[in-house]
Amino acid sequence: MSEPVNTTLSPEALARRRKRSIALALTLGALAIIFYVLTIVKMGPGIFDRVL
Repeated sequence: MSEPVNTTLSPEALARRRKRSIALALTLGALAIIFYVLTIVKMGPGIFDRVL
């Protein structure tokens, strides 16, 4: 097994990583919302008329 490499990132690299992580999280959240809305739309308006 190889030994782990100890790399330290500069503050600029850490800031870029954080921004990229936030962008990825927002993108995944938006996709989840889009899929949810599309699912409700495909079920049609009758989905809200059913008895719980």
